[in-house]
Amino acid sequence: MIYLLQTGLNTADNGSYLPVVIQVIFAVGLVVFLMLVTHLLGPKRKTTDKLQTFASGIETHGDARQPVAIKYFLTAILFVLFDVEVIFFYPYAVNFKELGWNGFWAVLMFTGFFLCGFIYIIKKGALKWED
Repeated sequence: MIYLLQTGLNTADNGSYLPVVIQVIFAVGLVVFLMLVTHLLGPKRKTTDKLQTFASGIETHGDARQPVAIKYFLTAILFVLFDVEVIFFYPYAVNFKELGWNGFWAVLMFTGFFLCGFIYIIKKGALKWED
């Protein structure tokens, strides 16, 4: 920083990232320091209980590769799909005055497609769990 001031260069261009660099160096250094200190000072008691795989406190039995109902995955995918579609309403809500009637009709069309997809999912029975 002193070098930049002495050379007379524009500090707005060259030195504007200096605080960010200092903060990143400090953060990384602190993380490395704390990890080293906890590793060096922490207790090292490795027992068979600590080295076993943790599975919610329940003893493991059987094969973990059992088939899972597709309903779980379908529900998760549908949630992500509709969640992402709802996110697209935010830019319209922020800029609805600037978008005018063209934006209104575009959002109305988007909502129509959204509802058509939702009706299709309901008709196909994708959300019925009584199987």
